[in-house]
Amino acid sequence: MKLKDYLRLGWDQLQRRKVVTALCTVGIAIGSASIMVALGFGESIQHYSQKQMSFYLKTDEITIVDQNSDPNSPSKVTSSKLDLIRTFPHVKSVASFQDLGQFRFTVDDGKESYLNLKATELSTLEDFDSKFQQGGASDQDNNIVLNYGATLGILDAKTQEVRNKLMQQNPSKEQSETYRQMGAIPYPLYQKKISLKSNNNQEQPSNQSGTNTIQPSEVSVRVIGVLKKPDGLPDSMLQGNKAAYVSPETGLKILQAQNKSSTNRHVQYSEVRVKVDSSMNVKQVDEMIKKLQLTTQTNLYQEDRMKGEFAIVRLLLTGVGLFVLFVASISIVVAMTMSTHQRRRQIGIMKVLGANLKQIRNMFIVESSLLGMLGGFVGILLSYWVIWGINLIIIRFGSNRGDPVEILFISLWILPVGMFFAIMTGVLSGLYPAVKASRTDALTAIKRE
Repeated sequence: MKLKDYLRLGWDQLQRRKVVTALCTVGIAIGSASIMVALGFGESIQHYSQKQMSFYLKTDEITIVDQNSDPNSPSKVTSSKLDLIRTFPHVKSVASFQDLGQFRFTVDDGKESYLNLKATELSTLEDFDSKFQQGGASDQDNNIVLNYGATLGILDAKTQEVRNKLMQQNPSKEQSETYRQMGAIPYPLYQKKISLKSNNNQEQPSNQSGTNTIQPSEVSVRVIGVLKKPDGLPDSMLQGNKAAYVSPETGLKILQAQNKSSTNRHVQYSEVRVKVDSSMNVKQVDEMIKKLQLTTQTNLYQEDRMKGEFAIVRLLLTGVGLFVLFVASISIVVAMTMSTHQRRRQIGIMKVLGANLKQIRNMFIVESSLLGMLGGFVGILLSYWVIWGINLIIIRFGSNRGDPVEILFISLWILPVGMFFAIMTGVLSGLYPAVKASRTDALTAIKRE
């Protein structure tokens, strides 16, 4: 007998026993769908978690720490080394940050607030996942970029004085909540000029000759960009995160204006961040940076720990799918055994006409394989329906931040895996009925029928 003959006979038997075929197909479909959903669920959650962790923990970034705390001695982190790191393979961008301290700023209409100022290459802000809500980076001097928190809680001096006085007179919870909400209102600063003055400046005393020292002066800068509000954080949590960025040249001018810098002072970087094209290449780039005698920090251990945890979850979910397939295989064994009993006369006639044991076994194995393949196809459809339903629930009842995103998905490599388990379940479940059918005595079977 040829393969097409086995297939034709097997398909004919499946069509005759519609109820049994449907029940066995449902069992295999549920089992194979459970495996595919388990694999898809594990891969999707791992992919989503890696993406979120990469955004918040920056697993694709390397932080270079300057351990030299003496401002009068040269730093190990030099501009020449940073230029060399920019040429390393897999390095997308390098940004250096110099902490200039806390400054109070005044808007042209008299309103004021404070911010923490940092000097960096403004063109690298977007390379490190900072998106602009307004404006953009510029290479011109006397420009400043604010984060979203720096635009909150900007009030004039008189309003602040009245608010503080009322708070002292009536320090109730409702009053505090009202003022907190007032401090969460953003103020339009884009394209406005603001005057910076250091928050740490003290009144300079007279020297021994009786003359006063040079007082720190205010520096005017223009707001050329405002960074986008971070997703998932309410305005109340951003009120204390007031940061601003200027170019290194502008930062030097500000320090000189505040009497904090001289031409002999060594540049001390508070932080240097290296963006790598993928977290898989972080270890390689990290080793190359360490050869420059620099101290680095990464979050790779967090990613490795997460992979181990999701491997356990994936194994557990796959185990559930295999258990369901095992239960489904029992139903196939029962169904095929009953089919063998009902088809004893057919088996006897086939043996009388010259069919050998191998052909009888193959006929039942092909039939059970077709049953597994049919269950596998239905399982693929079922798995996509389950994933679609879960995504629909997540989008409908989940957080409404940003555009709706489908978190769960099934990769193409999972489909043949699910089909393999479905077909193997059918084949293994059909072995015992096939062997039993091949041992049927032809004359006894015909005589009893």
